[in-house]
Amino acid sequence: MDFSLNEKTQTMLAMVGEFVNKELLPMEEAFLRQPFRDLLPEVEKKREKVRQMGLWAPGHPKECGGMGLGLVELGLISEVLGRTPLGHFVFNCHAPDAGNIEILHLYGTKEQKERWLGPLVEGKIRSCFSMTEVEMPGSNPVMMETTAAKDGDDYVINGQKWYTTSADGAAFAVVMAITDAEAPAHHRASMIIVPTDTPGFDLVRNINVMGHIGEDWASHAEILYHSCRVPQSNLLGPEGSGFVIAQERLGPGRIHHCMRWIGICNRAFDLMCSRAASRTIARDRTLADKDVVQTWIAECAADIQAARLMVLNTAWKIENDGWKEAREDISMIKFVTANTMQKVIDHALQVHGGLGMTDDTMLAFFFRHERAARIYDGADEVHKLSLARRILRQYR
Repeated sequence: MDFSLNEKTQTMLAMVGEFVNKELLPMEEAFLRQPFRDLLPEVEKKREKVRQMGLWAPGHPKECGGMGLGLVELGLISEVLGRTPLGHFVFNCHAPDAGNIEILHLYGTKEQKERWLGPLVEGKIRSCFSMTEVEMPGSNPVMMETTAAKDGDDYVINGQKWYTTSADGAAFAVVMAITDAEAPAHHRASMIIVPTDTPGFDLVRNINVMGHIGEDWASHAEILYHSCRVPQSNLLGPEGSGFVIAQERLGPGRIHHCMRWIGICNRAFDLMCSRAASRTIARDRTLADKDVVQTWIAECAADIQAARLMVLNTAWKIENDGWKEAREDISMIKFVTANTMQKVIDHALQVHGGLGMTDDTMLAFFFRHERAARIYDGADEVHKLSLARRILRQYR
């Protein structure tokens, strides 16, 4: 495989990088200190600039209004945007909308695409993905208590979900619920579109995560579905295909996440090296003169490069062979990249000392909000076990 970049891609990445540096990094102080809704008017101005530059919705299909980039190119853009928490949202390639756009494009009916997909790609509305439950193990997606029972021409949904990212202010949720409890485990659940203004859709609270409640897009909600009635025409894909669609959604989605994490690694690495080189610890000596700091820098540089190439290789494999052929690679990049990011952030924070614990840099934010990378979309341990079992089949 060849990861050399053509002139068009190089130009595009340069434009994105310049925009991030000049337009988004200066907004981070306000992002850390203000409620997200207070920042939205300025964010919308930046989004309009992105539209005018022709860089809007880079990963979404051209026929829907996106740029239609492949996974490798999108991964490279995601790496640049990942340097700031505002990047993906401003360019309209953020989770959870990105994943919902993918499955709506693949499985949505004509009516569903007109009502939900078009406005989502245009950035007129937001969505959320409601799968994780309070009492059920997130590491076992076939275990679920939320049900969607047929009643006439409707589904009546009952259940409790949480960690539904960006539910606050979303126009609709894609809900995973049991539609046939007697079916085989992987065919019990279906995906159903639920407008958030439907009676019985109750956003109980935005969850306080690491001391931060959040709001609007930057939030994680607990939701109670209480006799929430929607038409059966809101079924997304065939009934009983919820697990399969979820896997199709999560496979490419891990490329977006992992390359975003590489972007965070790059940002933290830059901060670490700059701090080490400038922080005086004695006459004519800086932190960069310390052997231990030099070791951290060397290890982090190697780890970032290794993780980056693993993710790009996986993106290439998915593009050329399909996500099913890349399942082992997807598991590998998920835990390798998440742990690499955590290591780099931790070393960068340590080099900054007390400053690293404050919100005077982005490191404390990354430390708080990206620790979850080793849990969501499959915990480290789940991916490692799955990978090991697949490898061992060749020897038994």
